[in-house]
Amino acid sequence: MLTYHSSHPDGREYCRAEYNETDHWLHATWKGVVTTPDGQRAAAKMLQQLHLTQVPYLLNDNSQVLGPWFDSVDWLQHIWAPQATRLGLRYVAHVLQPHTEDDLGLLLQHNPFAGKFELQFFTNLADATTWLRDRQRLDAQRSPAPTLPAPSTATA
Repeated sequence: MLTYHSSHPDGREYCRAEYNETDHWLHATWKGVVTTPDGQRAAAKMLQQLHLTQVPYLLNDNSQVLGPWFDSVDWLQHIWAPQATRLGLRYVAHVLQPHTEDDLGLLLQHNPFAGKFELQFFTNLADATTWLRDRQRLDAQRSPAPTLPAPSTATA
């Protein structure tokens, strides 16, 4: 299992991002206080994981974040998202930090990630994982069945 840990200088972990081999997605769990530089460093590590795993699914869990989330939308939109999209990211299930549902309304008025990947917000991890699994099922249904070569008509 490919895992990256991002920690504060005092050793407290604020982000763990791991490739979940069973579900075939990248799962990032953020916790505690996350500053802008912290968030950017950990998100950059996620790009490395996307490059190595080539998975189109990200489960981004902010349910354990304390205090204000780092001021990230502009950086994510212009720096991180284009790179993640080039690496094949297509779906992001984002579990909101508790009590930030009002912030969601502002973001949804103008989705800065439209055209890059499909982003859905959730208030709990169970709903987010269900949505990602549904995306995987839809992708599997849309994938064309492998074509077999046409039988040879040559005669000996």
